Amino acid sequence: MADALVPHAYLDALPKVDLHCHLLGTVRSATFAELARREGLELPVPAERVFADINSRPPDPDLYRHTRIPMPQGPSPDEPEVSYSLFQVSTWIRDVLRDADDLTRIVYEAFEDADRLSNTRHLEFSFDMVPEHLASLGYAGTVEAYAEGIRMAERDFGMTGRMLAAIDRSGTGEQALEWIRTVVANPHPYVAGIGLDNLETAGPPERFAEAYALAGQADLKRTAHTSEHVPAAQNALTCLDVLGCDRLDHGYFVLEDDAVVARMRDEGIAFTVASTTSRRSWRPWRRASIRAMLDAGLNLVPASDDPGLFPTTLASEYRILADQVGVSREQLTAMALAGVDACWLPEAEKAQVRARFLREITDLAHVTA
Repeated sequence: MADALVPHAYLDALPKVDLHCHLLGTVRSATFAELARREGLELPVPAERVFADINSRPPDPDLYRHTRIPMPQGPSPDEPEVSYSLFQVSTWIRDVLRDADDLTRIVYEAFEDADRLSNTRHLEFSFDMVPEHLASLGYAGTVEAYAEGIRMAERDFGMTGRMLAAIDRSGTGEQALEWIRTVVANPHPYVAGIGLDNLETAGPPERFAEAYALAGQADLKRTAHTSEHVPAAQNALTCLDVLGCDRLDHGYFVLEDDAVVARMRDEGIAFTVASTTSRRSWRPWRRASIRAMLDAGLNLVPASDDPGLFPTTLASEYRILADQVGVSREQLTAMALAGVDACWLPEAEKAQVRARFLREITDLAHVTA
């Protein structure tokens, strides 16, 4: 697609920021297999096979028959004979986490993989409500276990990290408000903000306005999955104007409304985008949408989303953008820097990270093959 592909050596060495990453979605298949054996969880096939065959089915295709960028209506050629949904596998992973050590371990491994495989220098991951079987840890104990994993990664890899408390949009507004009350009542320096996860069709963003208002009052940053499953731009507007979001996750369907696209471009709203999804049939559409968003001048930040489960890496996402979407070296470099600008580090730390990126990018100028 591009006249000259960007050298993979450059893409791999480019310093990166990952702002859209679900913690449970980072877990290694080998770690899951080990924990599943320990906890006596019987899997239908070996864990490595489960991960390889994740393929979430899309919703009713009638919803997507008239989108501006055509949505594939049938299965993709690489769909496995037996599929496992992303949500089912995430539930299995959650259920085999036993204690604080397990939580620290999966965070540390997420950072280790991000460093080793993608040269990610800053990682922000979202975490869910404390499951019942870990209730003895409480919110504070759970967050501190995660934070210990970040501190270990900072020490060992020279990275920085932050956390987002995720609201499950399939729940009620009251449940979300109670969850954010817990977050606000237990401030932690590594918990920088909140997000809104799960299928967009499960809960409109306005349902969670009170929870987002409370987070804003507590100076927590805010983002939300939006315009990803509902084929309209309206939810993105609601996330900005009602929820007060600082950045947006996905956002591909903003392309349905030229006026919304113009506003997003003019305001420089950062969108965290991922070329890879567990819905394999949607991957070509995702990539075409990202191309159109870029052509429209939107501010895009590549993200890994669920790198352990898709599977992918942030470096792979950059390679896809270069090789399949036709994004130039200059554009990809600008995206990496845009990730620094959109991250939720304190301003002084953000400035340090940006200065480091600029030094490393200068050192990469000679990489041509």
